[in-house]
Amino acid sequence: MFRESDIVLKASHIVKQFPASGGRTLTACNDINLNVYKGKTLGIVGESGCGKSTFVRMVISLDKPTSGEILYHGKNLAGLSKQETWLNRQNMQMVFQDPLASFNPKMKIIDILTEPLMNYGKLKRSEKAAKAKELLEMVELPADFMYRYPHNMSGGQRQRVSIARALSLEPEILICDEATSALDVSVQEAVIELLVRLQKEKNISMIFICHDLALIQSFSHQIAVMYLGNIVEVLPGADVSQHSMHPYTQALLGAQFSIHMDPNKKIESIESEAPSPLDVPTGCPFQNRCEHCMEKCRTTRPVLREVANGHEVACFYVTDNR
Repeated sequence: MFRESDIVLKASHIVKQFPASGGRTLTACNDINLNVYKGKTLGIVGESGCGKSTFVRMVISLDKPTSGEILYHGKNLAGLSKQETWLNRQNMQMVFQDPLASFNPKMKIIDILTEPLMNYGKLKRSEKAAKAKELLEMVELPADFMYRYPHNMSGGQRQRVSIARALSLEPEILICDEATSALDVSVQEAVIELLVRLQKEKNISMIFICHDLALIQSFSHQIAVMYLGNIVEVLPGADVSQHSMHPYTQALLGAQFSIHMDPNKKIESIESEAPSPLDVPTGCPFQNRCEHCMEKCRTTRPVLREVANGHEVACFYVTDNR
């Protein structure tokens, strides 16, 4: 399913640390190793504060890793000059959680949609209306929306505009940072269907970060489960419900609600709270919430090990009992 030759972006041993008060250090991402494949969706799921957004900010070159490399077609993004970074942003575009906050409220939709193309000298002023019409039709919005302002549109409509703007430069990678979490459930489904259709039509790769495992497993080709800055499980999206093994992934599955679920199934909350990112325990970061915690888990941090084709788990309870 995933071929080495199809890798367009490779994160290798990525660590991102921030200085904190009292001389302490906050490790937002700890030894992250992930691949993004051509035409596939990598879903990254985890609770708020686990490091998902920090990771994609490094992918889009808004931040640089403390250590490690993010390679785009073999080229280290952290080693690019400012000019090269600016030019490379054409290849990776981002859809934010709140489109209203990412739009200039004084700009009409026609200007919001065509601004990236104008910035890179890919569009003449006389061509703006035709291009805006084309982009709006691509995301299933009427052409006359180009003369509206962002506040005159619904949340779902604004997110469609945000997707159209991100795809205007025809990037190879589209990054969605909680792109549907602020939308109604019915609108979420429509936006996801739109993204899936556009991905197939344009053969683009996607990184989709989310805290909703039920949503993300429905369309992601590969899912990475993140906890306190660590990737604890990586597996094909289609296998999450039946073949996930890490206790944290299973806890997320047990805590999710779906209208299609068995009405007799009890929704189970995850015991206790996650520790502060400033006070991650030695050993397994999930130890204080795991019913399978062993002495070994308290002293040694488990690393990802392959348990099946395309399936890796960082858990001694899983790997020692196979």
